[in-house]
Amino acid sequence: MSSEPLSLSQALASFDALWSPRIVTRVNDYDVRVAKVEGEHLWHVHDDTDEFFLVLDGELHISLREPDGERTVLLPRGAVFTVPRGTEHKPYAPSPTAILLFEPTGTPSVGDRHDEIPEHVDSTTGHALGT
Repeated sequence: MSSEPLSLSQALASFDALWSPRIVTRVNDYDVRVAKVEGEHLWHVHDDTDEFFLVLDGELHISLREPDGERTVLLPRGAVFTVPRGTEHKPYAPSPTAILLFEPTGTPSVGDRHDEIPEHVDSTTGHALGT
């Protein structure tokens, strides 16, 4: 990680892959990741950690399967939302969207339990910026 300031706009401009987060920095044992997203991700669960979303540009919908039923939250530009650990969820972006994620280092982007991974979904734990 760099010891210099980093432009999130420049970081996002450095890659095109969708649903393939890039690690822009680390805070203690957490990755700060940015991603470009569009269309559907997949239903998945993070058993041991919450998942923090900040919409940098565009709009993100997150469907949640909760004890009282299913609901969808809408996150416009500038909105934040945390999916609680153990909650099955499915992000969806109706148009090109940029997001920032804050997760423990090593957390897979498809969670611990998930639907079958489509080919376009990168199931790694984030790529270093520039890869």
